[in-house]
Amino acid sequence: MSALFTSIKENLSFIGVCLLVFAALLAVALIYERFAMRSRRKLGAAKTVSFVAMFSTVAAMLQLFEIPLFFAPGFYKLDLGELPVLICSFYLGPVSGVVCELVKNMLKLLLKGSTTMFVGDFANFAVGCSFVLPASMIYHRIKTKKGAIFAMVTGTLTLTVFGSLFNAWYLLPKFAQLYGMPMDALVAMGTQVNGAITSVWTLVAFAVVPFNLLKGVVVSLLTFLLYKRIERLLLSKAV
Repeated sequence: MSALFTSIKENLSFIGVCLLVFAALLAVALIYERFAMRSRRKLGAAKTVSFVAMFSTVAAMLQLFEIPLFFAPGFYKLDLGELPVLICSFYLGPVSGVVCELVKNMLKLLLKGSTTMFVGDFANFAVGCSFVLPASMIYHRIKTKKGAIFAMVTGTLTLTVFGSLFNAWYLLPKFAQLYGMPMDALVAMGTQVNGAITSVWTLVAFAVVPFNLLKGVVVSLLTFLLYKRIERLLLSKAV
């Protein structure tokens, strides 16, 4: 019975952290749009919701196609789900970006479920927002090509630093805890692909850091190539 109560407590604690992180990210985005965003795209509520729903659906579909990486254990796989989310946040603003990131992961759960006790899905949301949120905030202050590049470089660096530290400090230990497995087992999965991985911090250094950096660079390059074309198409549909 005590084991059951401990399990319930751990799961409730995890849910509480998820809700707290979402509330904090949404609050940052709302405050920015209210007090610091220079200009807001004037769309009706129904049109905004439809665009967010469209981007979220495309993002969830892209998230289903995962690419394994030779330098990381199997639970780290590259997907392009952040591409539509970043484009959505560039077009509509950071609040829409955070909501799009949330809906994307909810749709993915409905389509595929979770194989990581929801830790991976929470990680995708939180770490994805660490990329999308600063990038969109900067872009909506400096709406130029150089501003977009600076925004995406900043987003990629934030993603790499925050995502890596968050993995080491919270996500990997929580994953091991909810799965009832020792941290050494997770590290051993990394050791199988890279003998230099012998601890949590070397797992982060040799797998998580390059994973986050690669994802940020790939999504940024694709956004740079596609955004203006998609923006013109969306503007034609917004009237």
